[in-house]
Amino acid sequence: MRALVAIILAFISTAALADSTGDRKPADRSPSAIDVISGLYNFSRFQQGLLENTDLKGNAEVKNLAALRAEEAAKRDKALKQIQQAIGAEPRVDKTSSVSASLVEPETSDGPTYVRSFYASQIPEYDSAIDLLERYLKAPDNAALAAFAREQLPMLRAQVKDAERTMADK
Repeated sequence: MRALVAIILAFISTAALADSTGDRKPADRSPSAIDVISGLYNFSRFQQGLLENTDLKGNAEVKNLAALRAEEAAKRDKALKQIQQAIGAEPRVDKTSSVSASLVEPETSDGPTYVRSFYASQIPEYDSAIDLLERYLKAPDNAALAAFAREQLPMLRAQVKDAERTMADK
């Protein structure tokens, strides 16, 4: 009987220890250079996807902004590629959900509804990228990437504020 109790207690203490030291959420640790590069590549894919899913009704505002953001994403990717090669890192590019999943279908919505959803879909993506860079800058592991992150943050913050302001105005 004592042996059975000892085995059960050992199992419970092992399970409790595993729970307290188990997988941490990414927010609990500083992201590595690879995490940042991967996250920014995913953000760029999102921005490029916006261009592919712009308003088919011909809304010039949405098309122009999506083209501008896709161009910025391409420039960011080019700079990241140089840092990635210098580090010798292989980023993990996630299979993200389709951009169109977060946008209202242009054929089934009126123009203003689609434009609001276009801007609204960007805000969580920007917030995620900004949060990633801010967490990285608390304990960076690569000077070139840290400089790049410091350069990108003000631009990303301004763009998300513009998206929030424009969405509120629509």
